[in-house]
Amino acid sequence: MDSFQHIYKTIIDKLEHGLPAYLTYHNVQHTQNVVEAATHLSNKEGLSERETLLVQTAALFHDAGFLQSHDEHEMLSCKLAQKLLPDYGFTPEEVEQISIMIMATKLPQSAADTLSKILCDADLYYLGTDTYNTMAEALYQEMKRFNRVKDEREWLIKQIEFLNDHKYYTDTAKKQMEQGKQKNKEALQEKLNQTLDLSNEKGSGIQIFQDSLLMILGILFAGVALKGFLVPNHFFDGGVTGISLLIHEIYHYNLAVLIIVFNVPLMIAGYFSVGKRFALRMLAGVLLLGICLELLPNFALTADKLLISIFGGAFLGIGIGLVMRVGAALDGIEVIALYTLKRTSFTITEIILGINIIIFAIAAFQFGIETALYSILTYFTATRCIDYVVEGIQAYTGVTIISSKSEVIKYQLVNKLGRGITVYKGERGFLPGKFEVSSECDIIFTVVTRLELRKLKNLVHEVDPKAFVFANTIRETSGGVLKRRSAH
Repeated sequence: MDSFQHIYKTIIDKLEHGLPAYLTYHNVQHTQNVVEAATHLSNKEGLSERETLLVQTAALFHDAGFLQSHDEHEMLSCKLAQKLLPDYGFTPEEVEQISIMIMATKLPQSAADTLSKILCDADLYYLGTDTYNTMAEALYQEMKRFNRVKDEREWLIKQIEFLNDHKYYTDTAKKQMEQGKQKNKEALQEKLNQTLDLSNEKGSGIQIFQDSLLMILGILFAGVALKGFLVPNHFFDGGVTGISLLIHEIYHYNLAVLIIVFNVPLMIAGYFSVGKRFALRMLAGVLLLGICLELLPNFALTADKLLISIFGGAFLGIGIGLVMRVGAALDGIEVIALYTLKRTSFTITEIILGINIIIFAIAAFQFGIETALYSILTYFTATRCIDYVVEGIQAYTGVTIISSKSEVIKYQLVNKLGRGITVYKGERGFLPGKFEVSSECDIIFTVVTRLELRKLKNLVHEVDPKAFVFANTIRETSGGVLKRRSAH
């Protein structure tokens, strides 16, 4: 044991004077704590004196690699032990056993023998102690220094996940530390819940302001489209707005009242088909549009029919799209389609198309084929603008890539394009005349924006001109690195 005291003094002295100050957790005190815990567990687990010495020595060296670098510090610790320990009477076999113990502490821990299990439990002994909060705060500050975590919320989530996955190896640690560890985990969960509540309160206020602003802008755009382009020039649109315009032109009823009246039953249907939040937001949007139409006078911005069709549709589409981004609607035709879909074999597109055919057919009969055709152009322009406003210019596209050079492509996608990927295991080949020829391959799936699609194809082509690449538009996304959209 005298040799251990000597090497202990040597290593502790190196750690005290050689470790950088920003190592707030992996400092000399941590090493001393692990040596103390290793000694305690070795005695409780009934190790021999020599085995206890090996565990103590491994504990002393296990983080000594931080003297050189925080990256791969376990390997650096092993090299330092292999260099110094033979001079203190340790045999090559004992040095190898100490190295195995040190490497077992690398996260996630992987202890295969009794001595390694004791060292692993000693290294994370603090998880079940009353000093956990102090030690965890020191580790948090250190990880922030190395950009391993961004903020306290991410840190709490990582710690809870870590404590959920962690298991003590030895019976002694399980009996003495498991209850304390669970208590510490519960305290973390409570703290995370408080953090999330505060974040939600702050976020909800900002979100309400953003949603309100988008809805007001959307209603103003729609109001200008109706009063500045469509109504003064007797043009129409599709959907419930088109029905309201048609009734207004034929019977001269108040347009604002018609839009509200025709949308009320659809709000009720939306309440049951989509949800309460959607119905309430739709009610607010339609009422505000009605008020806007009452306050705005008719003012024909142009008499050119082509300009009316294009810009009237564009303004209306932008307005409806902005309102849709906040999870509401100014036109309930999709609610009709959803309601009818459950009772027929028609698709939503077919149902909406059928309703609009009826609207434009009546318009052609009442006001002439030219007006109806220009109104169809208005509707087309509006729907395209809605798509761009709701989807955005960064609408997402799912891309699947099958290539014999998948490893290089994966590297390029992640490191050059900065996109996450999902890999499926599959087989390629099975060509006509060569059906029996096939080989295993990685099928790569990723999600990019429209603007990135060409860049991705060029990147893949440079690696493998024969790669099979196909893309499809993604309508609904959540989670991952994608932006979240307002939900109904």
